[in-house]
Amino acid sequence: MTISVQRLHHYTLRCTADEIEELRSFYEGVLGMTAGERPQLRVPGYWMYANGAPLVHLFIDTPGASPANTGFDHLAFLASDLEGSRRFLADRGVEFTEAPVPGWPLHQIFVRDPLGVKLELTFETSQRS
Repeated sequence: MTISVQRLHHYTLRCTADEIEELRSFYEGVLGMTAGERPQLRVPGYWMYANGAPLVHLFIDTPGASPANTGFDHLAFLASDLEGSRRFLADRGVEFTEAPVPGWPLHQIFVRDPLGVKLELTFETSQRS
């Protein structure tokens, strides 16, 4: 067994409070995306949608974050079989963290690849939390 990745779900960019509106404006005005529905996360930001799907997540990093700490944060893949994926990772000694997405029918598992890139595995669940 392996984890069943179906497609890229989104990528996430961290930014400062001073950069967020310029980024939103760029993704809307240049790439034709729209800011859309977003869960109540602990950090402010936008989910930028194209064709009804959230493709780019923008979020303001911790207060006082400097531009040196902003930029690419992680890639997210839509995956299936949450329980099987947990077992697969645990059986292979792959460290991971996980969290439900507040108020949304999604659950996330986070791992790092051998280069240290953060990867999110996004699983659709049957109900909103």
